[in-house]
Amino acid sequence: MKSCLIVDDSSVIRKVARRMLEDMDFIVDEAEDGQEAFDKCTREMPDVIFLDWQMPIMSGIEFLKSLRGYNGGDKPKVVFCTTERDIGQIAMARKAGANDHMLKPFDQPTLEAKFQPFV
Repeated sequence: MKSCLIVDDSSVIRKVARRMLEDMDFIVDEAEDGQEAFDKCTREMPDVIFLDWQMPIMSGIEFLKSLRGYNGGDKPKVVFCTTERDIGQIAMARKAGANDHMLKPFDQPTLEAKFQPFV
């Protein structure tokens, strides 16, 4: 089974995403901010990362840049999940190494469409 790290400061978002991803047979772990996520990735790299944009301590974009610069950090597929609809910020995330993005709020079909290719 594939592993997914959910990185979001909202416990509600983590809970909802966890349920949906586990229904898709992912092994799921969680982090509340980018620093916690980076620490987890240095111990065990997930296959896929569900990543929020705005978080305390280390933002999603800061995490992504750190991840992609880390040995083996080029391997996980990263899906940015954000309320940002600004095409410039989405382009910035892609340039930093995001593989895809989806907008909040999301539903099961949207999440499945984004994560199914990684199963």
